[in-house]
Amino acid sequence: MMGHGNSGFSKAGLIRLREVLTRHVESGRIPGLVALLSRGEETHVEAIGSMRHDGDAPMRRDTIFRMASTTKPVAVSAAMALLDECRLRLDDPVDRWLPELADRQVLKRPDGPLDDTVPARRPILVRDLLTNTLGLGLDMTARTAPMLTAFFERGVYGQEDGWLLPGVDPDEWMRRLSTLPLMYQPGERWLYNLGDDLLGVLVARVTGQTFEEFLRERIFDPLGMTDTGFHVPAHKIDRLPPLYAPDGQTGEFTVEDQAEGGHHSTPPAFQSGGGGLDSTVDDYHAYFRMLLDGGVHDGERILSRPAVELMTTNRLTPEQTTALRTWARSVVHLSHGQGQQGGWGFGMAVRTHRGDYAPIGQFGWDGGAGTTVYADPHNRLIGILLTQTGMSTPDSARAINDFWTALYQAIDD
Repeated sequence: MMGHGNSGFSKAGLIRLREVLTRHVESGRIPGLVALLSRGEETHVEAIGSMRHDGDAPMRRDTIFRMASTTKPVAVSAAMALLDECRLRLDDPVDRWLPELADRQVLKRPDGPLDDTVPARRPILVRDLLTNTLGLGLDMTARTAPMLTAFFERGVYGQEDGWLLPGVDPDEWMRRLSTLPLMYQPGERWLYNLGDDLLGVLVARVTGQTFEEFLRERIFDPLGMTDTGFHVPAHKIDRLPPLYAPDGQTGEFTVEDQAEGGHHSTPPAFQSGGGGLDSTVDDYHAYFRMLLDGGVHDGERILSRPAVELMTTNRLTPEQTTALRTWARSVVHLSHGQGQQGGWGFGMAVRTHRGDYAPIGQFGWDGGAGTTVYADPHNRLIGILLTQTGMSTPDSARAINDFWTALYQAIDD
């Protein structure tokens, strides 16, 4: 059922993988990286390069990284725990907990003026948030659309200093969001990111705890994810590198976020399920291993097997899947080749067609801070590559692409 045995990786393949990653660091375009690959009972970790482009503190296995959008596959587990307990239902309207989203207006055209609307045909459901089909999201290809401008002008996304994550508390964030129409009818179209941030607010309102408290109690602590959270405490801040956004023209290492005194050095006003977590390769490995093992960790059940299966298989209709695949192909030059899996589960991409070295059924996601994590049930395989180099240039995306190619060629059957 789960594919091949525990034969692991070839020695020659592992040497090539290390050479490929070392080449990216030695090029001077990525200061350092940490990679983890596991198959069956075999785990390998490579820590290459340094934390800073102008310093000599070496990358270590326990370096903490800003997970950016690779937050999504982990953060969604909180909602799954509530579904398991029947505290949420997939087809419940969210109005009960998120009244700000009741009685929506919908744009007649997604790129049209904000006052040219029709009423929503139905309420937004829990399922719509989980699949990112609620009718709201970030479409960075439509940069001139009034809606995208409004997200930033009204402070739904973006802070004064240009940081993209929400900068206000969840109630104020919901108030700002409530002033905007939907871009599509609920359930009609997959759109990126916003559903993941809404899930965090939903979980907090259902449980009466903060999103992080519930995640810690139900997911992080049981899995031993001791270095995962929405900020890095002072006694660990030396393990967090700066986040770089290399200049597209000159390649100069611009610091997007400092470690000390940066966005991740204090608890944020908004705990972002779309992109706010900090973590390590070992913490993420524990989580994805739990998913591969059908929701169980060290004999303890974290999530039900059906919950994991729902998360990690394509949840989109054939029409939505086609639209997502078409969109991804059309922006392949902007996404540096990321995001072409074709399908989407809950909080993560699911591969529905073979377009590269990875087989159908592989699930996970990438992050704009230069991070990637996927699991592959067919090969019982997990791969994680974390860098501190954002995707303002293609450099970290190319390293990610080469990591996956080198990882798959290292499989030894």
